[in-house]
Amino acid sequence: TPTRRVVAYDYDMDRGKIHGEAWTVVTVDQKDGWPDGMTIDAEGNLWVALWDGWAVACFNPDTGERLADIRLPVARPTSCVFGGDELDTLYITSARNGLGADDLAAQPLAGALFGVDGLGIKGIIDNCNNN
Repeated sequence: TPTRRVVAYDYDMDRGKIHGEAWTVVTVDQKDGWPDGMTIDAEGNLWVALWDGWAVACFNPDTGERLADIRLPVARPTSCVFGGDELDTLYITSARNGLGADDLAAQPLAGALFGVDGLGIKGIIDNCNNN
């Protein structure tokens, strides 16, 4: 988060370890907030919550291109994950910590959980812990 970058590493599935040097997948501009929690969709795109950015953004991890934005009524989205029976709802968490009274009055939903349907995109099941 502090570097405003999302980085990737090579991963050895057999040994369960990362290796090699990190490389930058996405760089978030200062005006867009700070990259926070994220998830991957079935097409391999990266969805990143943008703390103080009022949005979750979708990026192509191969090119870093910003493909889509979901604007939110809260400044501090914290993470996102696809869920539901068909993995076609994007759930987004948010925070209210650090916001003053004026901010909270302007953002009464700060700290809420949001569910976004109708994106036409599905998530994937995380099989990392199902060895």
